[in-house]
Amino acid sequence: MDMLGLLLHPVRLRIVHAMSGERTRTTSDLCARLPDVPKTTVYRHVGLLAEAGVLEVESEQRVHGAVERRYRLRRERAVIDRDAAASMSLDDHRHGFTAAMAALLAEFDAYLDRERADPTADSVSYRQFPLWLNQDELAELIGDITGAIVSKMHNKPAPDRSPHLLSTILFPTEEPPPRPSG
Repeated sequence: MDMLGLLLHPVRLRIVHAMSGERTRTTSDLCARLPDVPKTTVYRHVGLLAEAGVLEVESEQRVHGAVERRYRLRRERAVIDRDAAASMSLDDHRHGFTAAMAALLAEFDAYLDRERADPTADSVSYRQFPLWLNQDELAELIGDITGAIVSKMHNKPAPDRSPHLLSTILFPTEEPPPRPSG
C-alpha cells in the first residue's frame, strides 16, 4: 500500500491523531480512545501503520502470556508532503477529503459524547469565512496560518495542555478569473 492510500483512511487518520504529542500507546489504549471503532479494526490498522513505519514499537512487555507493544508515532512518516499531494489525481483528492471529513466527524462525535463536553467553554469553532483573495493575498494568508500552526506544532504534553484538533480547509468556491499571460 502506498503512503497516500495508507494515510487517507478515516480510522488510520484518527490513530495518527491519537498518537500525536510524542505519546506512546498500546493498541488497547487506542481501543479505549476510539470506542466507536471495533477492536479488531483498530488492531488491523495499527498493524498496517506499524508495517509502513508510521508507528514504531517503543517497548514490549509480556502481559498474561501475550506481548503488549507500546507504539510511538514517527511524525515525519505521517505526512503527505507537497510532492505527494502534487501527484494526486482529482479522485485521490476526493478520496482524501472524504477520509479527512469522516475522521473529523468521528472525532467531533466522540468529543460530544464525553460526559463533560462543553463546546462553549472549550472554544469549539466550525465557522466558515468566504474570502476574496488574489494569488498574492492567498499566498500571504497561507503563510500566516502556516506560521501560526507551526509555532505550536512541537508543543509537548503538559499538565496545563490538552490536545486540540485543528483542521484547515481551503478551496475556491467559483472558477477563478483567468490569469494574465506573460
